[in-house]
Amino acid sequence: MKIALMDSGTGLLAAAAAVRRLRPDADLVLSSDPDGLPWGPRTSDDVAARALAVARAAATHHPDALIVACNTASVHALPVLRAELEPVVPVIGTVPAIKPAAAGGGPVAIWATPATTGSPYQRDLVERFAHGVDVTGVPCPGLADAVEEADGRAIDAAIAAAAHLTPRDVKAVVLGCTHYELVAERIRAALQQPGAPALVLHGSAEAVAAQALRRIGAEPAPAAAPTGSVSVLLSGRPGGMPAAALAYAEGRLLAESAEAGPGEAATVLRG
Repeated sequence: MKIALMDSGTGLLAAAAAVRRLRPDADLVLSSDPDGLPWGPRTSDDVAARALAVARAAATHHPDALIVACNTASVHALPVLRAELEPVVPVIGTVPAIKPAAAGGGPVAIWATPATTGSPYQRDLVERFAHGVDVTGVPCPGLADAVEEADGRAIDAAIAAAAHLTPRDVKAVVLGCTHYELVAERIRAALQQPGAPALVLHGSAEAVAAQALRRIGAEPAPAAAPTGSVSVLLSGRPGGMPAAALAYAEGRLLAESAEAGPGEAATVLRG
């Protein structure tokens, strides 16, 4: 079994680690675009073109499925990717977990990039899955970039700014960018109010990983032998796990079985 994942950068780590936990025997292909990141400020057509190049690089490894582990690419490129790869390779997009968050009642906050916050895409999801629930969209400028660079001070500053815009009484927060899942506990620490019930954070990684297995007719087998390999593609070039990825537990988990290549290095979260 081979599962490919794509993103502009390290945002794919959370979903890749979720796949690894469900199927330690699955081979993984991690295809990112360090030459073109960030994708967020790009036009829709440009995002689709960059995403297609990254997907094509992954497809040369003949995966059984491709996870688009990026909210921006899922918004702008899914039709193009599916037209190119399906039905040979199922393509699984990432959707913010607004539905499960709203199911618990409000208030709910959706943390996302400035381009996504207030977009027709996000408004449609809120209308479809959170109608009648108090939902606040919170833009998080700079957070994805800080996570990508493993810059601890910049991460904390971006989280603090977003926390200032988040209502104090929220019960749940949707992490509307895959990068944010890598710093979920920092986000929780910034938002949790003393004496309040534990804040619930809703990411997409676990659901996307499970959906990928369903699409290829595979069952979770977390007790399987950890024989799965990890191949890394950097803007189409074979490489190693980027240094910044190793700042996160998910990256270190995957690096244990990653094939060695240029760019692999140890690092810690700066600041």
